[in-house]
Amino acid sequence: MRVYLLVLLLAAAVAYLTTPLARWCALKWGAITAVRDRDVHAVPTPRLGGMAMFAGIAVAIVMASRLPFLSAVYDNPRPIVGIVGGAALVCALGVADDIWDLDWLTKLMGQVLAAGFLAWQGVQLYQLPIGGVTVGSTRMWTFLTVLTVVIAMNAVNFVDGLDGLAAGVLAIGGTAFLLYSYLLTKSTSSDYASLATLVLAVMVGACVGFLPHNVYKARIFMGDSGAMLLGFVFSAAAVVVTGQIDPESVSERASFPAFLPMLLPFAVLLLPLLDMALAMVRRLGQGKSPFHPDRMHLHHRLLGLGHSHRRAVVIMYVWTAVIAFGVAALVVVSSTVVAWLLVAGVALALVLTLGPLRGRPRPPAAAAPVEQQLPTSAPTSTPENAR
Repeated sequence: MRVYLLVLLLAAAVAYLTTPLARWCALKWGAITAVRDRDVHAVPTPRLGGMAMFAGIAVAIVMASRLPFLSAVYDNPRPIVGIVGGAALVCALGVADDIWDLDWLTKLMGQVLAAGFLAWQGVQLYQLPIGGVTVGSTRMWTFLTVLTVVIAMNAVNFVDGLDGLAAGVLAIGGTAFLLYSYLLTKSTSSDYASLATLVLAVMVGACVGFLPHNVYKARIFMGDSGAMLLGFVFSAAAVVVTGQIDPESVSERASFPAFLPMLLPFAVLLLPLLDMALAMVRRLGQGKSPFHPDRMHLHHRLLGLGHSHRRAVVIMYVWTAVIAFGVAALVVVSSTVVAWLLVAGVALALVLTLGPLRGRPRPPAAAAPVEQQLPTSAPTSTPENAR
């Protein structure tokens, strides 16, 4: 674990030190998030933070190749090329969108291209055997891999609406997944080296390094270059885990945790996925495009309940931690204990979420300008505010 912590800190240091350079590039290239009626922030703010996070991820992965403990991870370079190369494509696409505001179809095509490159390099969802028979064809699993990666990228983009929100959510959820991947690999293999754990470590490090520049009040936003990058890297790690753990190779006691790679990524991204699903249903129900902007995201609703900007972000953090660590805990403790822990965690999250409802009037929905209704904040670019 010390090696992974070293790699994590390296990614954090590089991301932290290169963020001011990314901010300078955003100012020079005109990648500025303007203030609009549907936004929460009050001051135009540069984006392109994804460039710094990609630098942290890339540098850490390259330097990790020199560590003897992780040498086995680099024996087959194709998955690493797929992850780093695909991340570079996604980051470049996000940079272009942050500067020129690409249309949704162009962005979708770029996302599919990056996900397809990942799958082409052998990073694909595990082909689950049921009763000794592999379900589905290779083409089907390749398609599901691409679909999973694209959905994850857009889900992170949807939740990226308050200072430090997306980076914090991925850092917390990524840490839970990192610990799960490490413990599960340790229990099923004599070699603790794991590509998935390495990728999660550098992703968490990049988020941690970027957060000091991005928390309220943010001096820079991650933009689409960062939101899509985090979604891509996280989903790539999740896909790698499904290919590393063979459910038939673990004991009966550990058989259920072995299938958690299919569940844990959804637990980590539950809030972003829920936000994206609700937004699409809401907009389609109103006869609008699913990419039509509005102010009904989960973080907007928390602000509408009377929470401050910082408190709304912390509440989202708590929900992510409860769900992600609760599911990840199944690998080390019994399901009964996990159930009780989840009940306690959910109760705490509900108290924090509904706290302002007691004795605090709900602010009017649209009675005053945005700057007067909501605390000053600075969301990064989302699918709708990028167009």
